[in-house]
Amino acid sequence: MDQKTFTALLEKFLSEDLSQEEVSQLLDSLQDDAMRQQWEAALGTLLHNKTVHGLSDPVRMEAVRQSIMVGKPAKKPSRIRRILPYAAAAALIAFAVTGLIYFFQPATRGEQILSEGVPYQVMPGGNKAVLTLADGSQITLDSTGNGAIANQGNVQVIKLDSGQLAYNAVREGAEGEMRYNTLATPKGGQFRVILPDGSKVWLNAASSLRFPTAFTGKEREVQLTGEAYFEIARNPGLPFKVNVKGMMVQVLGTNFNIMAYDDEMNIQTTLLEGAVKVNKGTQAVQLKPGQQAQLNATGSMSVSENVDVEGVVAWKNGYFHFNHESLEGVMRQVGRWYDAEITYEGTIPGREFGGKIGRGSDIKDVLKILELSNVHFRIEGKKIIVTP
Repeated sequence: MDQKTFTALLEKFLSEDLSQEEVSQLLDSLQDDAMRQQWEAALGTLLHNKTVHGLSDPVRMEAVRQSIMVGKPAKKPSRIRRILPYAAAAALIAFAVTGLIYFFQPATRGEQILSEGVPYQVMPGGNKAVLTLADGSQITLDSTGNGAIANQGNVQVIKLDSGQLAYNAVREGAEGEMRYNTLATPKGGQFRVILPDGSKVWLNAASSLRFPTAFTGKEREVQLTGEAYFEIARNPGLPFKVNVKGMMVQVLGTNFNIMAYDDEMNIQTTLLEGAVKVNKGTQAVQLKPGQQAQLNATGSMSVSENVDVEGVVAWKNGYFHFNHESLEGVMRQVGRWYDAEITYEGTIPGREFGGKIGRGSDIKDVLKILELSNVHFRIEGKKIIVTP
């Protein structure tokens, strides 16, 4: 491929305008060492320009293109290698919207991803959950048809399409005894629920939400394990509270995400819209949009400013979004969504990753992308083994 054609394809990549045929052309061109170095230098510049990288706005993408194309590619291969682990994964940015994954140079040991003779059982997750009713009976939602599936006092539980539940009052009158339901997703599962007050909750993999079938009294309170995204119906006279491992998040009407997995270092509450107050013991912080409260294992709370909220809620929108994420952090997310056990062999070098990967992607493609950072993998049944 001549330089003019390659430059045109690179420009189209930066403006997220490549056709599948052009993707194939670009991949073929990367067999040439000089063009591959230009590609790596372009991605490195894109990632290190934090004011514009990862954005699809044409004006701002043009600014990135100009900053990359002025002058010649860097001639110091050592510098390129240092930024490549992060930049290589970032190459997925422009293609994630199509649900396809492409990798831009051969994985050095990609043939070892699947162990010879071992069945391949690691698959992407989907809409899977179990609903536990007030009497303790359980309904496996992924194998239950749409429509009314239960009555809880004055409330009818309805399964909608696309992995969603709704709680609708069927008649007026006193609710009587408080009833609680629990919606739980396994590893590799996700589900949505419209609560009795109209609030919407997206539940991520390996998570659970316990809630009353009708909100009575002076407040609306639910209990969460794992991770969920909330869009709360506004009702100033009936505050909404989320109880997470003894931490309380209080809201009136707002959009926010809570991540509280046992294998993560912090409980993270991220505010997208409105206002929330996070309480733990004598500590209390009021969040503004774009802020994140972090509660660590010792019970200490801190607040981060200007958080990458797109990355925080990427799971809800159907993709992984890594922003300077460690290998261990990446693999924890992969393990939860693909219902895989993650183990490590040998000394694994520290790596950071960035970019977007569709959650419907085949696990082999995800691992091939990660192998560009000189970390390698084997799949044995439902186990993913990470090796140097």
